[in-house]
Amino acid sequence: MEIQYFKDLPLSMEVLKSIDDLGFDELFPIQAQAITPMLAGKDVIGQAQTGTGKTAAFGVPMVERSDPDLKKVQGLVLVPTRELAIQVAKHISLFAKHKKLRVLAVYGGTSIGRQINLLRNGVQIVVGTPGRLIDLLERRVLDLTSVRVAILDEADRMLDMGFIDDIRHIFSRVPSKRQTGLFSATIDRSVMKVCNRFMKNPEKILVSKDEIGLTQIKQYYMVLNPHSKLQILCDILNENHMGRTIVFCKTRRTTSNLAEKLRRKGYNAGAYHAGFTQAQREYVTNSFRKGKIKLLIATDVASRGLDIQGITHIINYDVPLEPLVYFHRTGRTARMGLDGTAITLVGYGEVTDFNKIKALTKTNIEEMTYAGIEA
Repeated sequence: MEIQYFKDLPLSMEVLKSIDDLGFDELFPIQAQAITPMLAGKDVIGQAQTGTGKTAAFGVPMVERSDPDLKKVQGLVLVPTRELAIQVAKHISLFAKHKKLRVLAVYGGTSIGRQINLLRNGVQIVVGTPGRLIDLLERRVLDLTSVRVAILDEADRMLDMGFIDDIRHIFSRVPSKRQTGLFSATIDRSVMKVCNRFMKNPEKILVSKDEIGLTQIKQYYMVLNPHSKLQILCDILNENHMGRTIVFCKTRRTTSNLAEKLRRKGYNAGAYHAGFTQAQREYVTNSFRKGKIKLLIATDVASRGLDIQGITHIINYDVPLEPLVYFHRTGRTARMGLDGTAITLVGYGEVTDFNKIKALTKTNIEEMTYAGIEA
């Protein structure tokens, strides 16, 4: 019988107290299935998207298996982006609060000096992006010879970004007798190649396609003339009581243009895509997080690793070319068990792509005939 509650897991009092402080009680599915084998030292492949509680699924066992008296890196988490490094390190540090472990996020685009000083003072868990991890290894300030648990988070994303050689290099510096966990929203052939190379008899925790349904999200779509999308979007925004909303576009150009058009119409909108500098992206996301911007117009770079609570609506201004991207986008709302609404504007030429999305899920995506829709 599957364990349902954190209190029933074989965890130390310090870790349980940290979990209790966070108000965590019932386990999410990925946690219920992954924590026990990870506590037992087994390699684990977990299929789960961001927002399903997967950081606790690997973070809690990593904290449990780390020794605060050993001033060496014992836990390593590789992530694809700076934003995700900060987010994952923050969550793990909360699990580690009463065990008094030091957790450090390392990433590029910021001073390496501070990260070096913190490493020299003794850190038990490091969460980092591949480039900065390799930089620290080459400077001989990061020693991975005491690592007990190594995690690849958002593995599919890291492979998409071309990090495979970096991953190989980093893993060559980690003991072969270690525990390895791999977590990914999708488990395809390229991800399985990584599993076969770096893992030993892993336990597979896979979500079936029809479970990628985000059942707590109310999903709607409207088929329309693509030239009327802007007007229909404005109608939706005007007629519904929306909190924080992300509007997803396929390209950087569309994202910037749409944000500008909406601002001219009086909407409080900001653009977010990979064409901006790190500082610009941080400014926009912080403004969105603080409520200074109500509408975030974004490319799919924002559908991974962007951890902002209280997003009530997702609007797909463009239908994504890859069906699974739809689920990554809509996963920005309805996080941690809360409700959310997703609306997709389907241009006449996008119907085929949208039908592929509908075929991938058993949850109901209801057709809208007009912009009026209850939040």
